[in-house]
Amino acid sequence: MNGIPAKKGQSGVEKLPSKRRKAVLYRLWLYLREMKMPLIFIGIVVVASNLLGLVGPKLTEPAINVIKPGNVDLPQVFYYFKLMLVCYLASALLSLVQSVSMTTVSKRITFNIRRDLFNRLSRFPVKFFDTHQSGEIISTMSYDVDTVSASLSTDLIQICTAAITVTGSFIMMLMISRVLVLVFVVTIPISIIFSRWRAKKVRPLFRERSGKLGEMNGFAEESIGGLRTIKAYNREKQFISRFEEKNKAAVDAYYNADYAACLNGPSVNFINNISLALVSLFGVLLYLYDPEVMTPGAISAFVLYSRKFSGPINEITNIYSEIQSALAAGERVFRLMDEPLEKPDEPDAVTSPVVFGEVEFEHVKFGYTEDKTIIHDLNIKVKPGSVIAIVGPTGAGKTTIVNLLMRFYDVNEGSIKVDGVDIRDRSRKVLRQAFTMVLQDTWLFGGSVYENIAYGSEGVTEEQVRQAAKAAKINGFIESLPEGYSTMLTDNGANISKGQKQLLTIARAMLPRSVILILDEATSNVDTRTEAQISDAMCALMKGKTCFVIAHRLSTIRNADLILVVKDGDIVESGRHEELLELGGAYAEMYYSQYN
Repeated sequence: MNGIPAKKGQSGVEKLPSKRRKAVLYRLWLYLREMKMPLIFIGIVVVASNLLGLVGPKLTEPAINVIKPGNVDLPQVFYYFKLMLVCYLASALLSLVQSVSMTTVSKRITFNIRRDLFNRLSRFPVKFFDTHQSGEIISTMSYDVDTVSASLSTDLIQICTAAITVTGSFIMMLMISRVLVLVFVVTIPISIIFSRWRAKKVRPLFRERSGKLGEMNGFAEESIGGLRTIKAYNREKQFISRFEEKNKAAVDAYYNADYAACLNGPSVNFINNISLALVSLFGVLLYLYDPEVMTPGAISAFVLYSRKFSGPINEITNIYSEIQSALAAGERVFRLMDEPLEKPDEPDAVTSPVVFGEVEFEHVKFGYTEDKTIIHDLNIKVKPGSVIAIVGPTGAGKTTIVNLLMRFYDVNEGSIKVDGVDIRDRSRKVLRQAFTMVLQDTWLFGGSVYENIAYGSEGVTEEQVRQAAKAAKINGFIESLPEGYSTMLTDNGANISKGQKQLLTIARAMLPRSVILILDEATSNVDTRTEAQISDAMCALMKGKTCFVIAHRLSTIRNADLILVVKDGDIVESGRHEELLELGGAYAEMYYSQYN
């Protein structure tokens, strides 16, 4: 995707430049602003919950101070105990409300981001998907959006909670004893410095752990996907040995990371416990010096506040790295979202439907990149209802012609006209409604067989779908399925064969009432016997339509009105089947190489 990748700091956390970080924060704020009222409610709950939690330690002071040598005022002790119980219970309930509410808000924001991202993706030009891996796009839509969502639902609340708790605890400690607060002038900096130092040591190990785990998973996925080939070549032992190496590397990386991380918690707790010990020590000394200034209850309350004060400060240092990762993930999401959209139609674009199907290429020149021209000077004129076959070696430019005709790409020079109108002057929607396509790479979505056949044809009846399936010689197979036409297809039809998927897409193409048909290796996954069986159906499908047929099996195009032989982006021969054989050129060589 476009844009300069974010840099990684010494700790291994991906960091963004200040300008880009502000841009990401602003974009996230726009999504948060849509949930303004729920966020205000959550803010009030967070403040109330934390303030109630801060009241509890203060109540321990009078509860302990009523205890005198030889005399315990139990009613007073229980009174303060009840107050503490009410405060902590109310704080816990409000904390639960805050968590549930923030999860709901986070879920809604995640939904909105994914919705906007997918809506943008649907309007990207085909060129974008030809130059970007689908795994990269899916990773951004799933992992990166989830990372942002997790940060919004947890880190945001933790920061707010930490800020209120630290501020409130500090104020309460100052009110109890300013002298004891000086203990934290030493211990808190030591704790923060140690945490950051350890983070720099540990994070690279966790990054290595993720990398080794990814390598192991990738190798396992590759091995499982090619298991038949591995067995066919008797390479099981070699692959098991290689997996053991990957597995050991992943386990070692896990151990190293976890072993290094084990030191963090106990060390920070040790520093915090030192601060508690110092508070207790100096508190007792102050009590001995002046019992009126420092009481046992005040020491107890101060100790409790000191724990509340030091804990969040250490958490914030850990949250910082998570926020950096979330911002980097957000930057990738918005970078993808900001990719240029497909060029919009002209304001005065022709919206009248294509009626005849006359197609003309005039001096068309095109290349996917500026430095490499694939089609140099293409000139074709196709009469309505004609069958045009396009043949040639791999990489000759056959599919490129289809891409240009469908306006997945625009020509660099020249023009393509349909019914005498330049396709760039037509509405894309209207232009593409004129086409029906059956491609070599079949595409089926997760849904029923019926839904997949009826896809793209609004208002069709069940009988029409059945007739299309019968014409494509797939009806018998469909009815043999456990639930017939209601059988669900999953994972691009992984539960049926390639040939059956091809026949389903042919049945799908028989329903729309388009005037131009594109067959790109439409029977490549069908055996010759089945191909012969559906030849009549294919002829019926092609009847009355302008047809562009891309084929490697030259037996399927003998009856074409015109055969174009394409080589290196140029038409080197054209004519009918018999004429090209008599010519004895490139077509004749291709034909006889297949049948001799």
